[in-house]
Amino acid sequence: MTTSTAIEVRDLRKSFGDLDVLRGVDLTVTRGSIFALLGSNGAGKTTVVKILSTLLRADSGTATVDGGDVASQAARVRESISLTGQFAAVDEILTGRENLVLVARLRHQRDPGGIADTLLERFSLADAGNRRVVTYSGGMRRRLDIAMSLVGNPPVIFLDEPTTGLDPEARIEVWEAVRELAEGGTTVLLTTQYLDEAEQLADRIAILHSGRIVVDGTLAELKALLPPAEVEYVEKQPTLEDVFLAIVATTEQTDRKGA
Repeated sequence: MTTSTAIEVRDLRKSFGDLDVLRGVDLTVTRGSIFALLGSNGAGKTTVVKILSTLLRADSGTATVDGGDVASQAARVRESISLTGQFAAVDEILTGRENLVLVARLRHQRDPGGIADTLLERFSLADAGNRRVVTYSGGMRRRLDIAMSLVGNPPVIFLDEPTTGLDPEARIEVWEAVRELAEGGTTVLLTTQYLDEAEQLADRIAILHSGRIVVDGTLAELKALLPPAEVEYVEKQPTLEDVFLAIVATTEQTDRKGA
């Protein structure tokens, strides 16, 4: 594993009874990049993340994260990573700031209050920091969840389907937060079944199918696998997401003018 590599996986295999979930997975993630692992439900994406985050042991193969072997150096790996699951793991009774302070104290960080304030500002939650999380929107909760995972500045973060169940506006909020992570030098391994999510965020994309990586490359490299498209001149129609976001933005502007 080179110093420029954050995650390296070789011939990773995992079975549950007679079900072969991973059948020889290979992948390499460069430091400071966003790597998207695509696959349909049941493809094995979450199993890969659980193994890399030391929550599950592989049957065979090797995996290193930030220079540590996930099997023989699990404690070292856990110090280098953070994991955000499919659903926001926040305490709704506490305020956003209290959630962050709690995590900072649990991780024995100095100045928990200062860390909380910095992360609230970074994720555009400063104005809502003293509100209880139960009042937050889905996008705000997910941003807070990601902020909590950054307490202690882990060099590698796993995001397991981070926008599941979110509306279009909230998804875009989360995308912006993920981009900021990579810009700050954090390595992000993102699992998703949303193709547009990988297209928007990832430096590199791998497709997991039937327990194996069937293709791995940049978006341009993946597109080059298909035959050249025939040029046709057609009127571009807006997508439903375009319509939704435009209508919401117009309504908000009207509401502000009428206020």
